[in-house]
Amino acid sequence: MQTTSNIPFSLTTKRNTLMFLIPSLLGIFLFMTPIKVDGNFTIPIAALAKFILAHLGDHTSLVITSIVTVSALASILAPLIKPLFITRSKFLSSLLLISPAWLIVRLLGSIFVLMAYFNVGPEHVLNPGTGIFVLNDLLPTLLSVFLFAGLFLPLLTNFGLLELIGTLMTRIMRPLFGLPGRSAVDCASSWLGDGSVAILMSSKQYEQGYYTEKEAAIVGTTFSIVSISFSLVVIAQVGLEHMFIPFYLTVCLSGFITAIIMPRIPPLSWKKNTLITGKERTVENEMIPENETVFSYSYKLAIARASKIRSISDVLQEGIQNAIDMIFGVLPVVMAIGTATLIIAEYTPIFTILGMPFVPLLELLRIPEAVAASGTILVGIADMFIPSVLGANIDNEMTRFVIASLSVTQLIYMSEVGALLLGSKIPVKIWELLVIFLLRTLISLPIIAAVAHLIF
Repeated sequence: MQTTSNIPFSLTTKRNTLMFLIPSLLGIFLFMTPIKVDGNFTIPIAALAKFILAHLGDHTSLVITSIVTVSALASILAPLIKPLFITRSKFLSSLLLISPAWLIVRLLGSIFVLMAYFNVGPEHVLNPGTGIFVLNDLLPTLLSVFLFAGLFLPLLTNFGLLELIGTLMTRIMRPLFGLPGRSAVDCASSWLGDGSVAILMSSKQYEQGYYTEKEAAIVGTTFSIVSISFSLVVIAQVGLEHMFIPFYLTVCLSGFITAIIMPRIPPLSWKKNTLITGKERTVENEMIPENETVFSYSYKLAIARASKIRSISDVLQEGIQNAIDMIFGVLPVVMAIGTATLIIAEYTPIFTILGMPFVPLLELLRIPEAVAASGTILVGIADMFIPSVLGANIDNEMTRFVIASLSVTQLIYMSEVGALLLGSKIPVKIWELLVIFLLRTLISLPIIAAVAHLIF
């Protein structure tokens, strides 16, 4: 923000006011307004995603296979041929001229997706719980969400809404989470809708110079929680759907406390407080001028941002590029990393072995059937749903409640959120995600156990 009130009042014209209000209100409706569809609450973006999936029907897997394969082939050919239309385009260059490590990931994703689609290859990939699951269950949802979220994201980011809410919420978000107020929009859209939306928003905000490296990493790894509707699926899997309200309140409580702690400890506290341009963020950037109220200044900032919109076609082009970037850049990463992680979880005892040190902790917290529960603790790094599947066979209700709550609060699962973060521009490394997952587990487990003892 600016430290002086140098925003001319003349910007508050009817045109600029409408340019701020109409797109921003539409963005709030699409990304943050709960609506009821077929008896379940969701947000319009998610409803649109389901609509497009219903119309794609049996062709969805073919579309995804084509996208992942084309992404890999184009990433091979682009640096070899170097056509002018790619080298002269900043967008296409960043999408296709990638490092050797990411090229290998895209190639692996294309191999996995072709095996799964044509049902040819080793059982490890063709298992309904590994490659087939990623292709037929996970990627269709991401494809549809990325399509609409990418297209409509500029409604939230380009017309002044983030400037308005950012100024109003800074005094809350900054002391609690070390984040600028504009991150409240990311957090709300994630909590009400889908964690992938928050990752998409955070990545774009970082690229555009609104988030520092540290802020982007905090939002991406702390607030990208699963939707309310999927949380209901998790608690139903362990046979406790009648306890959804105390379950979700427990998730919110542990998630809130964890969100306060995580930015203050490594590895997130080690992240640089610099923008993508290399410029350092200072507290003075967020100060309100002495002759302004919080609301008047936030409104002026919003109008000033809206006044910069000169062409709706430019905004539409940005939305299309957002969608293409996520669909062709991230889907192959999720296919590769998600499938590989699920194979490890399904065919090796690694997560069971790694979970054994948690037995003493679970016993200390007086969680029944601690040995059986320990096998579900770390497997959540592979996929958030696996702990609930394994925990469904445990007899004790309190233990199942703890397992379900923890699996949602852990948040960093490599079949989706972890792969999305690695595939985005958010500056996080795979070892940092593993450490964050472990720390979130250690912080939230005692909180969840304490609530469970109160309930049961």
